[in-house]
Amino acid sequence: MSGRVYTSILQRASSCTLTLSSATPFQPRPAHHCHFSSWGSSRTDPLCFSGEESGNWAQSGRHLSTRQDLDFQLSRVQIKSILRANEQTVSVPEFDGRGLSAVRKFESNQLAANTPNEDRRSAATCLQSKGMLFGVFDGHGGWACAQAVSERLLYYTAVAMMPKQSLEVLEKCMEHSRPVPPILQWYKHHADFNYRESASLYIDHLRVFWQELLDSEEHGEGMSPPDALDCAFKRLDADISLEAQVPLSNDLMKSTAIQVAFAGCTACVAHVGTDGIHVANAGDCRAVLGVKEEDGSWSALPLSQDHNSQNQAEMERIKARHPPSERDTVVTDDRLLGVLMPLRAFGDVRFKWSRELQQSILDSLETGVDLDSLNLYQYTPPNYLTPPYLDVAPEITYHKLRPQDRFLILGTDGLWDELGSEAAVRLVGEHLSGIHLQV
Repeated sequence: MSGRVYTSILQRASSCTLTLSSATPFQPRPAHHCHFSSWGSSRTDPLCFSGEESGNWAQSGRHLSTRQDLDFQLSRVQIKSILRANEQTVSVPEFDGRGLSAVRKFESNQLAANTPNEDRRSAATCLQSKGMLFGVFDGHGGWACAQAVSERLLYYTAVAMMPKQSLEVLEKCMEHSRPVPPILQWYKHHADFNYRESASLYIDHLRVFWQELLDSEEHGEGMSPPDALDCAFKRLDADISLEAQVPLSNDLMKSTAIQVAFAGCTACVAHVGTDGIHVANAGDCRAVLGVKEEDGSWSALPLSQDHNSQNQAEMERIKARHPPSERDTVVTDDRLLGVLMPLRAFGDVRFKWSRELQQSILDSLETGVDLDSLNLYQYTPPNYLTPPYLDVAPEITYHKLRPQDRFLILGTDGLWDELGSEAAVRLVGEHLSGIHLQV
């Protein structure tokens, strides 16, 4: 939750513009740090992605540092350099060999609040199925879980959407040690990195997943995007839990798997198709569609619900899974068991496993391992009586694109702590309007 990540997808004319965002902004003055680009949907109308994060302004009108513990002031040039250090712009071919691309161009950016940054971002084109996938991942308890999920979740989703015939090709290539056809075309920033020491483990478990899909008589032409997203979220979380429990080939891989499982992250993923958008959310990220009304004003249309204590339906869902005697302790001080703010998340096995399993896994680490250095602590939440208290089941929504739909914002809770949905949409909308006036 310390990092700030966002990607913006913006639209002009009558097609859909999306903004993917995971950030805690600095309350910007919109005119100063804005980067726009055009992109297109397979609906033939041009679209654009934009990404921005701006600096905080003091009451005196001067820029302040992003780090609250610093008391010196930065110049506008210094702030601009910091804000643009992790900026990314990607142009996508209009035709990808299978038809018109859903997206022509997108931009993303990332700004860390501390070191190491706990948030991650992902973007990729599905090569064995249709559409593009974008995700933002808000880590807590360390960066390990957000890192693993950002690397793996889009693969699980894409594999679930692949028809059985394509999965058979993957399996035959693996069996005969031939090159495997690519599943995704990733769009990585040069600062992004992968868990190289765990790559073989991740591939092995992805293969087990597609083997099970091959054995299923119902898979056929592949899952629909909402079914694929739901399956991918749940299956990846199950694999994260399993990997922390089974023997692995080396101590580094084992300690990494345990770090991933004991840390946590929320996730918001959008599948952008030619006609609509599916959003899968688990946790307190949020998806908001920017709509331009007939009178030229902007309105915000939520495509997700925050899974936190402010969501009464979510509160009732959590409480209904435990005995009536726990209704007053399951959520206290607006936190799960008084500790965790999001009520759905990947990892976080401290809220899912039994006390005995947690202790045995931590005891299995090599003697002398510094648990603190791995962000692992001998701690059990209070009133931990009937686990699991947490799951990652995503809430999935679909929105068919309309002429008035101009952009989508995906953001972690840090963004929404600083900006309301309407304010965020108005900010992006005004940027778009300003650009169009200049054209």
